[in-house]
Amino acid sequence: MARKKTLAQHAPRWLLYAVLVFLALLFLLPIYVMLANSIKPLDEIRAGDLMALPQAPTIEPWRQAWSLAQIGVQPTGLAPYFLNSLLMVVPAVLISAVIGAFNGYVLTQFRMRGAQTIFALLLFSMFIPFQIVLIPMARTLGLMGLAGTVAGLVFVHTIYGIGFTTLFFRNYYSAFPGELVRSARMDGAGFFRLFFRLLLPNSAPIMVVAVIWQFTNIWNDFLFGASFSDYKSFPITVALNNLVNSSTGVKEYNVHFAGAFIAALPTLIVYVLSGKYFVRGLMAGSVKG
Repeated sequence: MARKKTLAQHAPRWLLYAVLVFLALLFLLPIYVMLANSIKPLDEIRAGDLMALPQAPTIEPWRQAWSLAQIGVQPTGLAPYFLNSLLMVVPAVLISAVIGAFNGYVLTQFRMRGAQTIFALLLFSMFIPFQIVLIPMARTLGLMGLAGTVAGLVFVHTIYGIGFTTLFFRNYYSAFPGELVRSARMDGAGFFRLFFRLLLPNSAPIMVVAVIWQFTNIWNDFLFGASFSDYKSFPITVALNNLVNSSTGVKEYNVHFAGAFIAALPTLIVYVLSGKYFVRGLMAGSVKG
């Protein structure tokens, strides 16, 4: 009787585990399909069974996608465009995160007229559709001499990300212990010293959230990359689109799968290595906000 009762008690837990395992497999299925077909010869893919394991695995599709595939005028593969995305995403993430942290600091630790209006306008910027800013942003980049450059893409993504990062840091700093701030001021900490020596070093949880959020959005962006870059400054998302939609030669689906996996790999690595910190940072921000 006790055994049946124990099984009945644990049944909901096992059911929950079964559902979680099923959902995990469901979400991992696209990754399996991409990875399995990226190491298949083209003849195996043409056989029609995308779910089958490769019979004769090869890394040639990866080599083709990385350095030999025809994307632009020259068969350069995705390598130079992968570098473009790195040169775009790293400074854009860092600059927008630091500006967001500084905005959050000013909006929460200093009483200033119109602070709520400024914050509301920054929040409003988060909901402006990308398509609306294309023409004004193109005009701005032209006047600045940044049209068709990686630096122009850095500028665009930095501007568009400030609203999000400001929201994250403002909510986090709004409940920062006031005693610490007052104590630092009594010890002579000025405006910048208070920020760089006290608040910013204690912002690791929300900084992780801002970095992961911005990294994912910027790396996966296609619209801005297609609108504000040229063939020398294409990010990897635009290059991947050009690779897949190329109308010349044979459709090498294994190379396409390899290219898609290469393009998705950085975001996968970021989430695998720091996903738990992302959740912790969101919870910290929600509690403090």
